[in-house]
Amino acid sequence: MNLEGAAERASTALSERTSRRSFMGRLGQGVVALAGGSLVAAALRPERAEAFHICGHTFTTGSCPHPFSPRSRVDKFGYPLHPKHGYPIDDQGRIYKSRKQKRSRMCEDVVRKRYSFARRPRQGGGWSRCCSGRIRTIYDCCAFTDRRINGDAAVTGYCFNGKKVFCIGYRDRNTKC
Repeated sequence: MNLEGAAERASTALSERTSRRSFMGRLGQGVVALAGGSLVAAALRPERAEAFHICGHTFTTGSCPHPFSPRSRVDKFGYPLHPKHGYPIDDQGRIYKSRKQKRSRMCEDVVRKRYSFARRPRQGGGWSRCCSGRIRTIYDCCAFTDRRINGDAAVTGYCFNGKKVFCIGYRDRNTKC
């Protein structure tokens, strides 16, 4: 058996299964485990973060207010959708069937009213990820603010003209990935 060829195949297989990002994540988890114990390291596992937030987003900015928070799924116009089934919902989380029901855009209307922004926040740019076999677009809700919804310092993200990220929402596409 050619030992050199076997080593090369093993390193190629390893590099195909892992990425620098996942390696750095495991390395960081190990450092935290040494310093703070296994309980803290377990809380930082990426799959654990997915359990209480949305696929495609590392928990750094909280979701925009939504009847099914933290699952802030919206349509292409920013109106709320049921996070699992995708049907339109009103501000109370009920199926939207009539114009008599109140239905507000999450970023532009709900955030402005609930957090008393003088100027209307706007849905900013975003990025896409593969989640459950479909493309998911995560977008930034941009406002003139120095704090995010979760109290941390606001970041620029995909916001422009002096606005910063206040919260995030997502939209599932009907496109396989």
